[in-house]
Amino acid sequence: MGKIRLIIWREFITRVRKPSFLIMTILGPLLLVGGVTLVVFLGMQEGGIQNIVVIDKAHLLTNKLKETDDLKFFYEHADISDSVFKASPYTSMIEVNPLVLENNTIQIFYKSLPSLSTQNYVSSQIESVLEREKLRVSNVDPETYQKIKTALKIQLFDIDKQGKRSYDQIKAGIGFGFGYLIFFFIFLYGVQVMRGVMEEKQNRVVEVLISSVKPFQLMMGKIVGVAMVGLTQFLLWVFLTLTLGFVGMGLAKDSISASAVQDAAPQVTTQLQNQMGGQAAKFEADGDSAEQLGVMMAIWDELPVTWILVLFLFYFLGGYLLYSSLFAAMGAAVDSETDTQQFMLPITVPMIIAVFIAQTAVYNPDGPAVFWCSIIPFTAPVVMMVRIATGNAFEHIGELALSMVLLIATFIFTTWLAGRIYRTGILMYGKKVTWKELGKWLFYKG
Repeated sequence: MGKIRLIIWREFITRVRKPSFLIMTILGPLLLVGGVTLVVFLGMQEGGIQNIVVIDKAHLLTNKLKETDDLKFFYEHADISDSVFKASPYTSMIEVNPLVLENNTIQIFYKSLPSLSTQNYVSSQIESVLEREKLRVSNVDPETYQKIKTALKIQLFDIDKQGKRSYDQIKAGIGFGFGYLIFFFIFLYGVQVMRGVMEEKQNRVVEVLISSVKPFQLMMGKIVGVAMVGLTQFLLWVFLTLTLGFVGMGLAKDSISASAVQDAAPQVTTQLQNQMGGQAAKFEADGDSAEQLGVMMAIWDELPVTWILVLFLFYFLGGYLLYSSLFAAMGAAVDSETDTQQFMLPITVPMIIAVFIAQTAVYNPDGPAVFWCSIIPFTAPVVMMVRIATGNAFEHIGELALSMVLLIATFIFTTWLAGRIYRTGILMYGKKVTWKELGKWLFYKG
C-alpha cells in the first residue's frame, strides 16, 4: 500500500502543479458564469430603435399597436417593394393579408433579425388586436370572454404520498443534471488516465517505474491519483461557480437602471392586460409569482439534498474508477491515440446510452429501461442519480443497495482484467493490438 500511496501522491501533485490545471480551474467557472451572463445580457439587448412598418391590407391594425421607447410602428395599406424597403429607415416590415382573421398568419421581413423579445412583443400585440376583432365580428362581449377564458393548470399528485402534490419530474431533471456531470467528468478524467499511461509508455518512463513497483500497483496509483485531481477540481469549480454566480447576480441588479425598468414595465403590463384584463392581470401575476416561490420551496423541502450529495460522490467516484480502469488498459495496449479508436466504442456506448435513458427517466422514472440501467454498473452512475433525486431509489432501497454493490464488484473485476492487460501491454511497443490479442493477454501467466 505504501508504494500505491506514493504513486497516488505523485500523480496528484504533478497534475495539480501544472499551469493547465490552475488555468482550467479558474477559467472553467469564469467561462460558465460569463457565458450564461453574456447570453442573458445579449438576449435582453436590441440593436437600436426598431422602426416597424405594418402593411395593413386588412385595415385591422392601424394605430392599434402600442409602441415603446425602442419600438415604433408605422402603417401603410399598399405593398412596398423590396428595393424601397431596403432603402427605407424601417428595420422590419409586417405584411398583414386580408384573410388574416381566417388563416391567423402574417409575414415579417427584416434587414437584421429582431430579438426574441421584440418578436414576442409584436406577436402579443397583433394577437390581442385580432382577438378583439374576432370577438366584435362574433358579437361576443370582451369582458364576458375574459371571464370564461380558461388557462388550464395541471397539478400532479402521488396517491402514495397522502395527497401531496408531486414534483417528481422537476426533481428528475435535477437528478439528470447531476448524472450528466458524472458523465462529463468520467470521460474528461478517464481520457487523462489513458493519455498519462500512453505518455509514460512512449517515453519509456514506465520501464524504470516497474523495476520497483508492480504494473497493477502503478495502474491503481495512477487511477486513484487522477480521481483525486478530478474531485479536487470539481469541488473548486462548484465553489467558484457559486461565488461568481452570486457576485454576478449582485452586479446585474446594480447595473439595471431605473429607466430600463421603466421601459420594460409597459411591455410586461400591456401583455398581462391583453391576456387577462385589467386588475385581474396584476392579481394573477402576483399569484403566479407566489405559487412559483411556493413550488420552489416545496421542491427544496422534498429533495433529499444530503443523500443526493453523498450518493453523487459515491457514483462519481465509482463510475470514474470503473471506466478509468478500462481507459488505463486501453492506454497500455496502444502506442498512439489513433490506435484507440477500435477500443473506444465499447467503452463510450454504455455511457451514451445512460444519458439517453436518464433523459427518459425525467418523464418516466418508473420505466423498465430506467430500472435496468440504474442497476447495470456501466450505466448506473448516470441513471441512478435520477431515481435518487426523485426519491424513487429510497422507496426501493434493495435496488439502490444492489446497484452500489454491483458497481463496486464490477470495478474490482474490471480493474483485475485491466491489470492483466496493463502488465503485458505497458511494455509492448510497435505492435498493432487486436481484440483477439487482448483476449490472449488475459490468460498469460506471471
